Amino acid sequence: MYFVTFILKNLTRRPTRTALTVLGLSVSVGSMIVLLGISENFRESMRDTFEKRGVDLVGVASGAADQLSSEVDESVVDAVRGMPEVAGVDAALVDLSEMTLREPRDESDTPPSLQVLVQAWLPENFGYSDLDILSGRSLTPADAGQYLCMVGYKFAENNDKKVGDTIAILRHKFTIVGVFKSFNLYENGCIITNLKEYQDLSGRKRKVTGFSLRVNKTSPDPDADVEAVRQKILALRDAEGKPYRVAVERPEKYLNNSAHLRIAKAMAWVVSLVALLIGVISMMNTMAMAVLERTQEIGILRAVGWPRGRVVRMVLGEAILLGVAAAVVGAVGAVVTTHLLALSPKVNGFIEGGVAPSVVAQGFAITVAIGLLGGAYPALRAARLLPTEAIRHD
Repeated sequence: MYFVTFILKNLTRRPTRTALTVLGLSVSVGSMIVLLGISENFRESMRDTFEKRGVDLVGVASGAADQLSSEVDESVVDAVRGMPEVAGVDAALVDLSEMTLREPRDESDTPPSLQVLVQAWLPENFGYSDLDILSGRSLTPADAGQYLCMVGYKFAENNDKKVGDTIAILRHKFTIVGVFKSFNLYENGCIITNLKEYQDLSGRKRKVTGFSLRVNKTSPDPDADVEAVRQKILALRDAEGKPYRVAVERPEKYLNNSAHLRIAKAMAWVVSLVALLIGVISMMNTMAMAVLERTQEIGILRAVGWPRGRVVRMVLGEAILLGVAAAVVGAVGAVVTTHLLALSPKVNGFIEGGVAPSVVAQGFAITVAIGLLGGAYPALRAARLLPTEAIRHD
């Protein structure tokens, strides 16, 4: 009989305990994979957006925790757009705004409201060219002052809206002129409207939350071109000669410094550490009980010549196999859960179904660690048993 076969037979002799242990561990591991997967999907979606749109630099207010809390004067955007080294500028006011699906009938009427992500864009933003118009049309410079908007197809599906329908943003009616699909998951669940109109409604005239830009690369060293433009933007001064409070970074560094991404990942890892602790305790309890019940068996194995190291490997092998089985079940459950969440209208457009392979690999690595940590003490305890005492154990 092979050693691995012997370990598997030990686990299958107690199917109920093995199944419950695997199920309990899979819940912990699956929860960890779901949270880490959502965090990683959000980051990857942002990175893909920058890459596909050819963004070289991202600008936000200095010290802003994220783009939603950023506020940059539009004069900075005007100055950047006037630089000959800049090929294009995408400026936006991104806001989590109150929206109702209909207008108030009168001053006493308060329709049910919900929070929606609004992206107010300038008509010349290059991001418009990346949107696939499914119905209607795109916004144009001629739409200024008419309070028109476009909606992502996920938003349209979730709220049963189509071209020609109206919605109320900040208690003002907007007419939908187009339904679009973007390669960015989160744009598919948002509203895009004209920047000037939204600035007036929100009381933030001449303000944007951030901007991104493309650089004309003419030298043999494109990175040097990008860095030169970055330094030129940081050197800009306002009318009073004071530097603008703006931070400009490469997209990768911007993502690394993004507070909301760091918080999301930190929360996911905190939950993961809790899951790891629970898993270790559960594994230790299971393996300790298994060793206690098989004391006589272990004594016989020691008596027929098994060295202590082989006993340790047997117990640790059982613990690791339990962890791997839990990782498989947890990973499958995590993938299914994220897909189900992505179909839910409440989070549709904010959560992407599926889990990155790197996150699944992290889940497997952690379950192996759970097996090693949880099985270490029972394995050492089993190895220290004296054959004669173990055989006499009742």
